[in-house]
Amino acid sequence: MRLTPEELSARKKRNLALAGALVAFIVLVFTTTVLKMRGNLDDRKEAAAAGRIVSPAP
Repeated sequence: MRLTPEELSARKKRNLALAGALVAFIVLVFTTTVLKMRGNLDDRKEAAAAGRIVSPAP
């Protein structure tokens, strides 16, 4: 079965949209992870400054 040029064009557009959504999801997960890690490090530094933990993380 051969696809028409219109069907091939529609398939390409769908694939590009799916690829874009996947990249956006990966960027979202990465950004969320980095921000949560940074927040945890900041909380740990604050706790060390307040004397609630013995030594801060490097």
